[in-house]
Amino acid sequence: MKIKPYLQLTRPANIITAISDILAGTAIAGFSFSFYQIEIWKVIFLCFATIGLYGGGIVFNDIFDLELDRIERPERAIPSGKVSKSNAIFFGILLLLSGVLFAWSNSLTSAAIAFLIAICALVYDKYGKHHTFFGPINMGLCRGGNLILGMSIIESSIGQWGLLSILPVCYIAAITMISRGEVHGGNKNTLYFASILYIVVSCVQLYVSFKLGNVLLAVPFIFLHIYLIFKPLLIAINSPIGPNIGKAVKAGVLSLIVMNAAWVSVSGNIIFALLVLCLLPVSISLAKYFAVT
Repeated sequence: MKIKPYLQLTRPANIITAISDILAGTAIAGFSFSFYQIEIWKVIFLCFATIGLYGGGIVFNDIFDLELDRIERPERAIPSGKVSKSNAIFFGILLLLSGVLFAWSNSLTSAAIAFLIAICALVYDKYGKHHTFFGPINMGLCRGGNLILGMSIIESSIGQWGLLSILPVCYIAAITMISRGEVHGGNKNTLYFASILYIVVSCVQLYVSFKLGNVLLAVPFIFLHIYLIFKPLLIAINSPIGPNIGKAVKAGVLSLIVMNAAWVSVSGNIIFALLVLCLLPVSISLAKYFAVT
């Protein structure tokens, strides 16, 4: 059995961004990332949980898209025959179950959150993606849930910081809206609305960092994120053809790491923010070998 087709199914570059969600969530929860004060194994297990959840969700996305991919993307692992549909289903179930079980190692609350993320992912894969309005929100809920999963490392923090999970919902909703023009070209009005959602996320980060007294630490990360997402998006707005849309989507997905590093910097933990940012070149390198979208 060849491993690479199965890795292609999971979009490894995207999984790195999901890991950054967990790290951002734990930072937002108010953790001190000192090796003497933190149970590192819990963070690691939550990272494994998101690998399973995200990977499983992506696998089922390709399973449900099989007939369409036979026409539009025949090079993908399942329509090309590199991975059989039955093997893909087994692989996807295994990943989702492992995600819930790894989350359970932290707490029952984490397991419940992971289970809800898995349900949201499957609903999106089967139904949500076909709805203009609810689809982007559905996908955003998966990412927002992932941030909360990171926060669940300190359960009491969810009540205090849980509302911040709305921001990933907005951000991912924007990416999902943009991605709908990836094959046949996009709509400028959709791209403009996505731009507004991006701006909302950055403005809230600036506001929270100001309220916490960490604005000087956060500004470089926030503006780096703005630059990375808007450079390709503005090109796509000027010329909303498929390839330009694809680049805007890819930038949005990979820049999730920068957004999460910004969240860590908002909490005042500059060292850990830089460590999260170091995941970006890892994700970019993987994106050269494995599809992002």
